[in-house]
This record gives sequence, C-alpha cells and structure tokens, in this order.
Amino acid sequence: MTFRHSATFRHSAQLSIVLAMLAIQPATAQHGNVAMQGHPNGAEATTASPYAGMENRSPKALSDQQIADLKAGRGMGLAIAGELNGYPGPAHVLELADALQLSDHQRTRTKALLESMKAETIPIGERIIAAETVLDRLFAERRITPSSLDAETSRIAAALGELRSSHLRYHLAMAEMLSRAQITRYAELRGYAESGHHDHGTQ
Repeated sequence: MTFRHSATFRHSAQLSIVLAMLAIQPATAQHGNVAMQGHPNGAEATTASPYAGMENRSPKALSDQQIADLKAGRGMGLAIAGELNGYPGPAHVLELADALQLSDHQRTRTKALLESMKAETIPIGERIIAAETVLDRLFAERRITPSSLDAETSRIAAALGELRSSHLRYHLAMAEMLSRAQITRYAELRGYAESGHHDHGTQ
C-alpha cells in the first residue's frame, strides 16, 4: 500500500467513523442503562450495548433521523465550523427573518440560497444513503473484501466531504448578504453571544 493510498484510506475511515458516531448517539442515550439480570443480588450484570436495536436498520450505519436529514438537505451539524464562527446558515436566517429585520431583498435572496442549497445537497445525501446501503449489504451477505471495503468507504467519505463543503459554501454566501449588526444579532438569538465568534458581514 502506497503512502498516498494509506492516507486516503485513513481519511476515509475517519470520516466514516464520525458518521457512525453520529448515528449511535440516540441509541447510546436510550440503551446506556445497566441491565441487572439473573441472580437477585445482581451478581450477573450485563451492560446493554449502545447498538442494541440497530440490527434491523437499513443501512445500519444511519439512523432514521439521519436519513430524513440527508433526504431533506439539512445540515446535520456539518457546517458548525461556519455557524459558530459568524457565518449563519440560510435556513436559520429565514427562521429569524423578522428578528434580524431582513429587507425584502435579503429575504428573497436568502430563500433563493436555501432552495439552491437543497437542490445541491439532497442528491449528495441520496448518494451517501445509497453507498451506505451497498456497504451494509456487502457485510450482511459476507461478500466484503479489503478492496471493496476501501472502495465503498472512500466513496462514502468523498460524498460526505462534498456534502460538508456544500453546506459551508452556503453559510459563506449567507454571511456576505448580511450586515455585521445582523450577524451579531443572529449570534445572540442563537445563543452564541459568548462564543467568541467573528463577524464577517457587510458594513
């Protein structure tokens, strides 16, 4: 394995792990309790797996909520680097349009940004779902090989990176449309006032 291939594989694996970690969060909260079984004094104790209940999902690496978010073009936290550093997202800007005192022109452009973002990200989300389904099936049918593993995880990682980049680009475009005062107000309304974010709006 060349260094470049090894680095690509590690990067792919890391992104897949992040996606998997996001997927198990709800289940962790649900199944995090210790189940005491067997002997009355609890001598035989088993800890419920955070994966319990996921075995019937398809694909297993994605929750129902994640699938819904991918199909709807929602951010899934992929744009946090922008959101928490003074680059608002168009969806939340529209939700706070009145409080931000958006002009008619800003409202129209923000709506256009949001629709464009959805049109761009929904197909990427569908590709991620499809790729995860293929990977899941390869494991389920015991047909997975080192080469197919590399290929499928690389495909998933590339699509996830593309999705994140797309969402972040729209946060960047949104910031260009807002004044510094509006971005500051947005941060306050979203509870980021003490986060040390930087304003990147127009004058």
